[in-house]
Amino acid sequence: MRLVSFFARIVPLLFILVAPAAAELRTQTIEYEHDGVKLEGFLAWDDAKATAQTPQPGVLVCHEWWGNGQYMRTRAKMLAELGYVAFALDMYGKGKLTGDAKQAQAWSSELYGDLARSRARARAGYDVLAKQPQVDAKRLAAIGYCMGGTVALELARTGAPLRAIVPFHAGKLSSLGSPDDNARITGTITVCHGGDDAFVTAEELAAFTAQMKAAKLDYQFLSYAGAVHAFTNKDADSYGIPGVAYDARADARSWEHMKLALAEAFGATAKR
Repeated sequence: MRLVSFFARIVPLLFILVAPAAAELRTQTIEYEHDGVKLEGFLAWDDAKATAQTPQPGVLVCHEWWGNGQYMRTRAKMLAELGYVAFALDMYGKGKLTGDAKQAQAWSSELYGDLARSRARARAGYDVLAKQPQVDAKRLAAIGYCMGGTVALELARTGAPLRAIVPFHAGKLSSLGSPDDNARITGTITVCHGGDDAFVTAEELAAFTAQMKAAKLDYQFLSYAGAVHAFTNKDADSYGIPGVAYDARADARSWEHMKLALAEAFGATAKR
């Protein structure tokens, strides 16, 4: 009876000692600088998977014209749950967030008006992600939402070594610079587009397709019927902007398409 009692006490203890450490989602706010402007990004990773000893693929998250707010942090954490290391970059400056469309338009127009500067600022965020010890700097991708989709594409056009680029409901898909810049793109492109997005003209879509074909790039264009601009953002309806609305089915489907694109680029099976 004493022997049985001993094992009853020791076996659970042994199980605790040999059980693998539970995964824990880690986040970190990172301040960095570009062109004299202080920026603030958000890093997320699973510390049971992504370590200095076992670095994982990194995904850059590029924000909407509202700024690098909670929505981008949520997406970064969702990517971390898939096993990636995600960094939500800052294109405007530390603390520059708004819910005012006029202010957002002013900030985004300033970026679009200086292409070299905006591309360099995106590259600054890329460099922060690439240098993290838990990131495999040879396996990087970029995703972006609305304006951020354009930012991700323009970063790719600098020749940044990205294996995959996934823009969600980007307002501008064709190159903001020379069409020849597309030749610098190194990864696959998966465009997630709202089929009824009135912010993107037929001419713009035709220009993008022509540029992709001319550069002989590996790309997909996925159009979600009935979805309009900002279809992935659950708060989209609250903005009160005509033609901007959340679409749950398009949101879920586009996320799955992104997962497949990343899995293909990084040589892994997409986590369901």
